Amino acid sequence: MALMALMTGDEKHGPAATSTLDALWVLYDRVLRVTPETAGSPDRDRFLLSKGHGPMAYYAVLAAKGFIGEEALTGFGSYDSPLGHHPDRVLVPGVEIGSGSLGHGLPLAVGTALGLRAQGLDAPRVWVLIGDAELDEGSNHEAIAFAGPAGFDRLHTVVIDNGSATHGWPGGIASRFAAAGWSTATVDGRDRQALHSAFTAPHPGRPHAVVARVEPETA
Repeated sequence: MALMALMTGDEKHGPAATSTLDALWVLYDRVLRVTPETAGSPDRDRFLLSKGHGPMAYYAVLAAKGFIGEEALTGFGSYDSPLGHHPDRVLVPGVEIGSGSLGHGLPLAVGTALGLRAQGLDAPRVWVLIGDAELDEGSNHEAIAFAGPAGFDRLHTVVIDNGSATHGWPGGIASRFAAAGWSTATVDGRDRQALHSAFTAPHPGRPHAVVARVEPETA
């Protein structure tokens, strides 16, 4: 994406950014019910970027959709720029959580889904994007184990799988979610139509996990 080329610097984490670009674009272009005008609405969809390293693609998509101005991209990572090397929800419109400490996003998404349910807000959907290496963190497995039996069918997890996890999972990452009662799909993380189909697949009564596989050399 041309907008990503506007961001320069030594801490770009470029491969980490490009691995998420297709999934982020499909979500914001065709799936998420949130716009700059509705970013404060209680009924908006919530998107949480847990994979907060290398947020260049995230910032580029937010700029393309009007949440931030394109002119902000050129200052990425500079002292006085709101666009830090990790996203900050206080500084960047449309950002739901501050992220960068890996392993926090999925538990926060589960808490968000629980909070929305407690408020009787049934319309908003909660989406969280994580990296496969984050599954090395135990907090994620507690979140997975809780969300399945709780029947959080408004909760969606996108796992960018570039084979970087230390431990790995026999049978694939999706098997871990499925064992806890989640609906799952595994797709090519560069195939936007496959991503859209997986993102919009029905999963009544269950949370949904989409494993998006990308080639290791660019992730």
